[in-house]
Amino acid sequence: MKKIIAITNQKGGVGKTTTALNISAAMALEGERTLVIDSDPQGNLTSGLGIKKDRIRHGLYDVYTSGASAKNALIETGIGGLYAIAASSDLFGAEIELLEKSERENTLKSLIEPVWDDFDYIFIDCPPSFGLLTLNALVASRSVLVPVQCEYFALDGLSLLIKLLWRIRGGFNVALDLEGILLTMFNRHMVLSHQIADDVRKAFKSKVYDTTIPRNIILAEAPGFGKPAVVYSPDSPGARAYREVAKDIISENMLLV
Repeated sequence: MKKIIAITNQKGGVGKTTTALNISAAMALEGERTLVIDSDPQGNLTSGLGIKKDRIRHGLYDVYTSGASAKNALIETGIGGLYAIAASSDLFGAEIELLEKSERENTLKSLIEPVWDDFDYIFIDCPPSFGLLTLNALVASRSVLVPVQCEYFALDGLSLLIKLLWRIRGGFNVALDLEGILLTMFNRHMVLSHQIADDVRKAFKSKVYDTTIPRNIILAEAPGFGKPAVVYSPDSPGARAYREVAKDIISENMLLV
């Protein structure tokens, strides 16, 4: 069963792009045909894959606004089976131009439909805010993966986000489901990390992945070398954790076939 998964959290600094980068790469390493779409104008995922922004021929902005096809925007990442649609700061302008369109929330869905059958998994890295780029990603997706940092107020922000997702499900995308909640930046030596993890698991139960993503310098270091951690240092704790989450997603998806 093919899956399109948006990775989102309206709060910045929770490991959203790190998650998109490493889970998409981990999927490809598991033999799944995978596409990752950088829908954040900051373009950190693009940089993290070693894609030079000044050499992007067709990015997501061009797909939205200039008639470039999603197929022509595909970039080989150098990781077998993993392709990307890149982003640059031009993408900020897409939200303004989308305002003038009818059915604006369905734009991304219709634009990427021609490449759906080319991939087993498509991941969309959303900006850390709720606007038309995020709305388009959620309407185009079948499920949402939410990274949550193990810190104070995590549960408050998560509850608000879940309410927002159900409103989108009711108004724009009835098929949208919660893929899972991923606890990030977990420090096993800190009582706070364990408390937050326990609170999130009590509130959302089976929707929380068993695997937590540890605080790990490799996860922060790898994008500077233009590689996901699962490629840059596959035996590091963070890389191993993301590989486990990718396997969990694949296993769960196989049960739905």
